[in-house]
Amino acid sequence: MSSKADMRSGLSKVTNGEASTRRAVITVGLIFVASLTALFYVYTSFPELEEDERQYMKLPLHIEDAKNLGKLLERYKDLYYFQVLAGLFITYIFLQTFAIPGSIFLSILSGFLFRFPIALLLVCTCSAIGATMCYLLSSLLGRRLLYRYFPEKANEWTITVSKHRDNLLNYMLFLRMTPLLPNWFINLASPVIGVPMMPFTVGTFFGVAPPSFVAIQAGQTLHKLTSSSDAWSWNSILILCVFALLSLLPVVYKQKLKQKFE
Repeated sequence: MSSKADMRSGLSKVTNGEASTRRAVITVGLIFVASLTALFYVYTSFPELEEDERQYMKLPLHIEDAKNLGKLLERYKDLYYFQVLAGLFITYIFLQTFAIPGSIFLSILSGFLFRFPIALLLVCTCSAIGATMCYLLSSLLGRRLLYRYFPEKANEWTITVSKHRDNLLNYMLFLRMTPLLPNWFINLASPVIGVPMMPFTVGTFFGVAPPSFVAIQAGQTLHKLTSSSDAWSWNSILILCVFALLSLLPVVYKQKLKQKFE
């Protein structure tokens, strides 16, 4: 009798797990559709474009797209400032939320269209909100899938994160400032391995500021760029490395202090 009860209990857990995963997939799908609807609303609420301008109103996939879109938005920016700002804001968050490439071009466009402080605040805010939305979606579905198919690896990563819990903000700052891991991977992996939301969001907001500084500055000479890589120079890379190392100094200091008193 006990064996049959255990089997029924096991089957019930599997069935509940499958149903829960399906609900998570449906929820993510509905959020994606709602986000697409918001993006479509932004597009349709924009002022009526001339026939030859409509072809440039699209997500920039390369630097030429960014140049054409920048020229188009610049014409309308003075009369429709908040529509242009809101359009960039929503589009940037959409790309970050669903880990879609192209946000680097929106960072460059922000530098081209707006004054530096506004552009930097816009990019940092959008990055933090979009990354946090991606974090939540990954937490909803990614964690479930990882623990279902790779439970041992999930537990191993969780233990590693727990050991460094006091320094997660510094590690997040370091990862955002360096190209060691792509941002989309950090967004998706963080909730799965147990990184709390607060250090994740705060670390993203401040961590993306130095690389965004470079992209925004490049946007001020958008017409001269031939690719997104032109935004980077050896000087800017060196400065980012310095900032990244500075973000780890508190961690090193804590470890030295701990060793001293042990």
